[in-house]
Amino acid sequence: MTGLIKIAGISLLLVGIWAAMSWFTPESFLKPNNIENLLRRTALYGVLGIGVAFVIITGGIDLSIGSVVCLSGCLLAILLEVEFRAIDEIPVISASRSGDVLVKSDHPFQMGDGVRFDRGRRANPLLGTITAIEYEEAGTSRLTLDQPFSRDDDAGFLVRAHPLERVADKGRAIVTKSELHLAAGDQLWLVHPEKGIVKRRVTDAEPGDQATTTRIDEPVDADAQWRVIALRRTSIASVPVALLVTLVAGLGIGLVHGLLITKLQMQPFVVTLCSLLIFRSLSRWLANDQMVGFGNEYASLHEFGSGKWTLLAGDGWTFGIPWPFFVLAAVAIAALILLNLTVWGRYMMALGRNEEATRYSGVNTDRNKILAYMICAMLAALGGTMFALNSNSIAPYSFGNFFELYAIAAAVLGGCSLRGGEGGITGVIVGTALMQTLSNLIVLWKIPQQLELAVVGVVILLGVMADETLKRFTRRL
Repeated sequence: MTGLIKIAGISLLLVGIWAAMSWFTPESFLKPNNIENLLRRTALYGVLGIGVAFVIITGGIDLSIGSVVCLSGCLLAILLEVEFRAIDEIPVISASRSGDVLVKSDHPFQMGDGVRFDRGRRANPLLGTITAIEYEEAGTSRLTLDQPFSRDDDAGFLVRAHPLERVADKGRAIVTKSELHLAAGDQLWLVHPEKGIVKRRVTDAEPGDQATTTRIDEPVDADAQWRVIALRRTSIASVPVALLVTLVAGLGIGLVHGLLITKLQMQPFVVTLCSLLIFRSLSRWLANDQMVGFGNEYASLHEFGSGKWTLLAGDGWTFGIPWPFFVLAAVAIAALILLNLTVWGRYMMALGRNEEATRYSGVNTDRNKILAYMICAMLAALGGTMFALNSNSIAPYSFGNFFELYAIAAAVLGGCSLRGGEGGITGVIVGTALMQTLSNLIVLWKIPQQLELAVVGVVILLGVMADETLKRFTRRL
């Protein structure tokens, strides 16, 4: 009954704020893109709020959510970082100014092949043709090029440079006699000894009996003096594997939290505060303190984070449900089933109300605590992937800062008692919507952005005060 009163109260407050914003700033608040943005932010933060609700219900706390969001976003970006590697690329042992190049004897080159030397420490990029091959001892070969190097070097790579047969289809099709073994998304470089490099993205490749036609995204103007270098698109992991690794990492973090809290009897505040610091620093180390992201390589994946399912369209505007909102719906349904319709949910509630009594009742309280922290960290990792896909870039020194405050505030406002034993998923979603509406209000009513965290702090304080007042009132009844 107390929980229903809390949800009813917070829902009325939310509706009241919506009504006020619709009345005072209808031209801004009721815009389709503003409503979409409100739904998207509610979905992103709502996933975090549902996760921390499980921990709060068991009487714990998790302050590491923001850092886990950052770590998961950086991890996903690093695993999916795209690199283009030239086909038939081999490292150079040494290169002399005269044009001799020492490589390992298992190289794929033959007499007359065109090659490009690149990424050396001292010598400049060079385009030439192999005029001699001498196999030496110790498994090495000496290749002689028809062009001299600018200076000696002991690093760099040799890459096969294919002859260009012709350019067709108004500059959008590159025809070579060599099979380039490229696919859509790969790169094709056209290299000229004097004019430099022109880089293009491959859209399609059609191998034939006599020649290979590679279609590119933008037209080029080239003749037989140009050479063609084929580069294959690679990443550390595929999209499914990267997503799976990120979520499993979140589960592992939650498992460690749960074990430290249950087996070593450490305070949740201390454990998760240390994790906040550790994972933030680890994220900065993994990303080398640099911005990481997805660029233009994963358009469909970025669409999942920032796109929508269009429902209505008008003159110059569209309205739809953001894709993250469907993720929130799926997570909320699963959480409702787990918390309200399974024995584990009842155990978590009982654990939060009285851990000792629950243990004496034969319930494995440690196992249920660990489960709660694993759910929280996994949903933080899921939220981190969606935040990263939505923004398309991650700054490891600031990404996810204070996200734990928004998640905890949403859970408390939604009826979760910080003492544990109370709370529900519906209330958390309403609380998240209220927090994001307040953030939207600050922007639309031009309240200084510096006061945003002050508003969050006041909201959390009022939520705890309301919780205490309601508890005292119900005890008197």
